[in-house]
Amino acid sequence: MQRRFVTLDVFTDRALAGNPLAVVLDADGLDTERMQAIAKEFNLSETVFVQPPEDPRHRAKLRIFTPKHELPFAGHPTVGTAVLLGLMDQQGGTDAVAFGLEEGVGVVSCVAERTGEGRGRARFRLPRLPKVWGEGVDEARCAWALGLDPTEIGFDRHRPSRHDAGVPYDLVPVASLDALARCRVSAESFSAVFSESSHPSVYVYARHGSGFRARMFFPAPELKEDPATGSAAASFAGTLMQFEPLGDGEHDIRIEQGYDMGRPSDIALQLVIRDGALASAEIGGDAVVVMEGQLRL
Repeated sequence: MQRRFVTLDVFTDRALAGNPLAVVLDADGLDTERMQAIAKEFNLSETVFVQPPEDPRHRAKLRIFTPKHELPFAGHPTVGTAVLLGLMDQQGGTDAVAFGLEEGVGVVSCVAERTGEGRGRARFRLPRLPKVWGEGVDEARCAWALGLDPTEIGFDRHRPSRHDAGVPYDLVPVASLDALARCRVSAESFSAVFSESSHPSVYVYARHGSGFRARMFFPAPELKEDPATGSAAASFAGTLMQFEPLGDGEHDIRIEQGYDMGRPSDIALQLVIRDGALASAEIGGDAVVVMEGQLRL
């Protein structure tokens, strides 16, 4: 059987930047083992399999796999797939389309619009607001794991924290962009410091102008760096609520990622705060179609 696939670069408006994503269309009938094998074949940080929705009111059901395991939710697969489905639905039009995507974490509400030939922009509302899943790692241990001096961990009120908006992360603030660029994580130090969660990953960030710049390291199975991580940005919303003096209203935050590895990515995070609490959050960005083909499976 032939199954269509498309690859996109996500959280960028130009090809060969951002975070690559594979989307397998016509994925109905594939079992979990087969999907995992295909994701390993693509060997990208995530591969999405698009299936018919369980509820006909929604656009599609998504299953998201890394080369190693399945994820209940991920940001750059949601944005990239929303852009692709929006381009397919709009058939050359420019009006925005809204739909729900069924993911392991729940129904994710999306809006997508076409911005040019083979490119678009999408945003989605977090299906689960971030929550604290543990005490942040000790600053001295963070410094050792990242190859930094302990004085370079933290800035302003920010200290290491742990948040989960569908996928758990260790979030570690560093004092400067220079410290962020110098982070070096070995498999040994990562395992010793950041391996307590069900999805071991560390999101290191620094203030950059009015926004932030970040890097994310994870084992897959060898230690890797991700160019853009929407699920980490979702968890970062919890960090911002914990450490930033944000008042009621809408707050638009720009997060740069991938700049230190030559895959610049720009993530838009919006927080809506009411009565001092996070009421909702959205993540958005651009995506560009790079390749199209068929799987002969």
